[in-house]
Amino acid sequence: MAGVTLAGPAKSSPPSRKKILFLTKSAGYQHGVVRRVDGALAYAEHALIELGNKHGFDVEASKDASIFDGDLESYAAFSFFTTGDLTTTSGDGQPAMSPAGKQAFLNAIRAGKGFVGFHCASDTFHTPGKSSENQVRKDPYIEMLGGEFMNHGRQQKARMKVINPAFPGIESLGGSFLLHEEWYSLKNFAQDMHVLLVLETEGMDGTGYQRPPFPSTWARREGRGRVFYTSMGHREDIWTNPAFQSIAVGGIQWALGNIDADVPPNINDVTPQASVLLSSKPAP
Repeated sequence: MAGVTLAGPAKSSPPSRKKILFLTKSAGYQHGVVRRVDGALAYAEHALIELGNKHGFDVEASKDASIFDGDLESYAAFSFFTTGDLTTTSGDGQPAMSPAGKQAFLNAIRAGKGFVGFHCASDTFHTPGKSSENQVRKDPYIEMLGGEFMNHGRQQKARMKVINPAFPGIESLGGSFLLHEEWYSLKNFAQDMHVLLVLETEGMDGTGYQRPPFPSTWARREGRGRVFYTSMGHREDIWTNPAFQSIAVGGIQWALGNIDADVPPNINDVTPQASVLLSSKPAP
């Protein structure tokens, strides 16, 4: 059902409630949590709308990326669970954004709108070049997001180290926590990001994780806009996990400007070897 847009109960919402556009177009691989069946909301779409209903913001879920060629004024923030080049109709066949729409989207964030990326938002608008290497010149979307998907191994339990327990939604998570998830190995990190959670790679199974610990959840400023990303969100049970929900809601509330938090650059202090991609080097 191309171009279908489904939304939460915005008509009965108080004027003070802010609205997020949750884009789930898959120009590449389509994850199960955003696959719609017979036009019904996908699992992640339903989950995010319910979180909005509970925490005071509205969510409009859409697979139609051509929305960015229109008026974006009604949205306070954008959230992506997307893959591939969104200016194409490949993948799920849903409408694409134009190059001008992509630029309008990036301009809107720099002008003050928020952005929240889940999981494969980092597997979107890839930078040209070898996937196993860092690039100096990155795709403008990746520059905005702050990091880029490289690869992943089998789903497994891994430890997330909490860096800033004062950030919204992270206060109750302690010093670290374990989750079973599909963990992304990431690259092309922004040097001005504020790292919130670090993936502790020691003991993980898979060549993509044979590297020093690296950021897995972060916040950064893009012009006047607020950008939040977490690599979590692949599995259905992650979307109902209390720790993930707390992280997601905290990131959204910060991106919307409903909650303030200091996000000074700290990547070189807390993950000084984050850009060392050991897995891309040949074995001795």
